[in-house]
Amino acid sequence: MKQYNVTGMCCAACSARVEKAVGKLPGVDKCSVNLLTNSMNVEGEASSQEIIEAVEKAGYGASLKGGATGKDRYLHGERGAKGMGSSGTSAGEGEDSLKDRETPVLVRRLVSSLGFLLVLMYFSMGHMLGLPLPHLFHEAPAALALLQLLLSAIVMVINQRFFISGFKGLLNRAPNMDTLVALGSGASFAYSAAVLFMMLVHPDRAGELVHGLYFESAAMILTLITVGKMLEARSKGKTTSALQGLMRLSPKTATRVQGDNEEVIPVEQVQAGDVLAVRSGEQIPVDGVILEGHTAVNESALTGESIPVDKQPGSRVSAGTLNQEGYIRMQAEKVGKDTALAAIIRMVEDAAATKAPIAKLADKVSGIFVPVVMGIALLTLVGWLLAGREIGFALARAVSVLVISCPCALGLATPVAIMVGSGVGARNGILFKTAVSLEETGKANVVVLDKTGTI
Repeated sequence: MKQYNVTGMCCAACSARVEKAVGKLPGVDKCSVNLLTNSMNVEGEASSQEIIEAVEKAGYGASLKGGATGKDRYLHGERGAKGMGSSGTSAGEGEDSLKDRETPVLVRRLVSSLGFLLVLMYFSMGHMLGLPLPHLFHEAPAALALLQLLLSAIVMVINQRFFISGFKGLLNRAPNMDTLVALGSGASFAYSAAVLFMMLVHPDRAGELVHGLYFESAAMILTLITVGKMLEARSKGKTTSALQGLMRLSPKTATRVQGDNEEVIPVEQVQAGDVLAVRSGEQIPVDGVILEGHTAVNESALTGESIPVDKQPGSRVSAGTLNQEGYIRMQAEKVGKDTALAAIIRMVEDAAATKAPIAKLADKVSGIFVPVVMGIALLTLVGWLLAGREIGFALARAVSVLVISCPCALGLATPVAIMVGSGVGARNGILFKTAVSLEETGKANVVVLDKTGTI
């Protein structure tokens, strides 16, 4: 199975589009796209180049994992001739790749948008609340409309990502949730701009036409959806903490013994057969067997058992466990991606990347959700116009349909739940091989275990 990083996805409709584009390639047996981690797992004989081109034709970006994130290079990279993994990375870099960088950006966007939106709301609706307006705007309504246009345009520029992603998806015949936002906000702005033009052409009607402006709606739509995006980003950032917690268990360095000398090296440089020294209070760097010394090892990180286990020459030890007392020398047997800890991290990651039946259902719904909503909005607009209502009234109702349908929790909730469930289980010594296993476990009424721990 090959893993890829996918960029440009914003909702479940996007992930469904990518999954469909790759899944229909000859040689692809199975494709699973994870919106939460922006990753894609592909099984089959299709080449990486064909898969990446299929994703790009669908309107998104893709790259083969191994050169993109420290985490994946650490887990999946092959080792070079000098013992330095082609990964050449540490678990610390893997943790860094999982840091939540999206939330701070969205917070800044939200604060900036709110600042201009509050000013815009004051000038557009303040008079309805009895707030005073500068005398100039009472005499020149067109000036008031022009100020609203400028303020709403600033908010649109701040949130230009919605328009780039939305219209790009529309041009690629893959409309997404951002398309709904872009159409709703864009329609409000375009209609208001047309009203402003009419005010300039017919200044005698400016006082009447100024009440038909929707600039504040265009800016409000973007600001409210940004609030939702920020909450989603925070949710995604918190769920990846499960993988980060597991990665922190992985030691960063090891002490290699060569003759009478001891050398501290990055753990990625350790090769099978190396003799390593581990002092009291240090973590076991890789899987191996003790050559010299007696100690007690805390294996709770892997087994959940809090009582230290006595070890002696010939005993096996695992990466990430803690040497609590005694100096030992050990021989490395499994390193890098072959250690038990790396296998656990990989299993948690794979479980998050697989799809539970409920997640597949959500993706199917969201795949047709956006086009259906756009169709309903168009019917709403045409229906009210045929009913004899003015264009402003009909447009406001059509925009409402688009905006109300924007939240994409449908496609985010299930992968978040899978990631959290798998991570909590891993921290407590319970591993789920796939998301299907996790979902089926939730339906269990009785769980029976024998004294060996077999379920």
